Amino acid sequence: MSAEETVQPNPEKDPDEWVTGEEPMTGPQMSYLKTLSTEAKVEFDEKLTKAEASKRIDELQKQTGRGQPKEE
Repeated sequence: MSAEETVQPNPEKDPDEWVTGEEPMTGPQMSYLKTLSTEAKVEFDEKLTKAEASKRIDELQKQTGRGQPKEE
């Protein structure tokens, strides 16, 4: 097996496994979540951790269609 087959260039890690997942969300996460929350007409929770914010962003992207691949 070659190194290319074993190493992923950008491995996706479950937010629950992040070492810093329990830290407060980052500024960019907060800004994007505010935007998504407004578009989805849901309440914005400013107390989310980094991991929780990441999961919420995924949920709201699905709900709003943002960040999703465009169908051709």
